[in-house]
Amino acid sequence: MSQVFSRDELAAAFARFEQTVDAAAQAKNWDDWVQHYTPDVDYIEHAAGTMKGRDEVRAWIRKTMTTFPGSHMTAFPSLWSVIDEPTGRIICELDNPMVDPGDGTIISATNISIITYAGDGQWSRQEDIYNPLRFVQAAVKWCKKAEKLGTLDDDAARWMQTYGRSFGGTQ
Repeated sequence: MSQVFSRDELAAAFARFEQTVDAAAQAKNWDDWVQHYTPDVDYIEHAAGTMKGRDEVRAWIRKTMTTFPGSHMTAFPSLWSVIDEPTGRIICELDNPMVDPGDGTIISATNISIITYAGDGQWSRQEDIYNPLRFVQAAVKWCKKAEKLGTLDDDAARWMQTYGRSFGGTQ
């Protein structure tokens, strides 16, 4: 049987986790975020597969957040969360808003994350559950808006050229 953590400890650990994610998103430095996981973490990301250990998670997040559309996501706030004390898990819906394309529009997609607490401020497992098509649709919408406004950068334009046509893009 796994250790049972108090609601207060789970809530405090999740609050620290959210603060770290926010700081990482602002600084574009994901190393502190990765340190919130146990060295042998299991990170299940349905579109990318399962990563085992901090090094695999770090390599994945760096690549994801430095290429479009991840490079254009500005924050990952939880819209709601549930503390499941018996399992030591937090279940939450995370928003993934993209940078303003130039007219104040907020374009985003959400995912459900289930993170399992291991104690001492660290998480032993995270599973992100979402429909990848929603993220593609948000990215296409962002590219179309940015193109209209003259703010479409080279990285996003390359992505749109490669993937966007299949999802309603015109380039």
